[in-house]
Amino acid sequence: MGRIVVGVDGSESSIKALHWAVRQAELTGDSVEAVNSWEYPATSWASMMPGMPEDFDPQAVAIVSLTEALEEALGAEGAAAISKIVVIGNPAQALLDRAKGANLLVVGARGYSGFKATLLGSVSLHVTQHAPCPVTVVRD
Repeated sequence: MGRIVVGVDGSESSIKALHWAVRQAELTGDSVEAVNSWEYPATSWASMMPGMPEDFDPQAVAIVSLTEALEEALGAEGAAAISKIVVIGNPAQALLDRAKGANLLVVGARGYSGFKATLLGSVSLHVTQHAPCPVTVVRD
């Protein structure tokens, strides 16, 4: 029994990738690990934003966001069967790091960032070029 890593940022494309990964895991007996990452805004953007409350916890917000996306897509029981991984860092690098030792990495063709007209988003393009395991890109 192995592991399937899937990138989930809540976008429609990532939810389709999640469904694909879950169906594949049912066929192979692998476990599914949903990965989401977050980054602090770049310094130039941060200076334009009002101050963050001292108790603001972006990690906790990301965990809640991932959990809600999984529950909405799979129901509470389905979401409970998925390992939830939230890390700070670049999304592509977070997926590559988690994919080490995995049987498969699954991503959507485009997430919340990037240009709608592109064939692949920047994350899916990067992971297809550098992944340590096979990659499936689920298109819309």
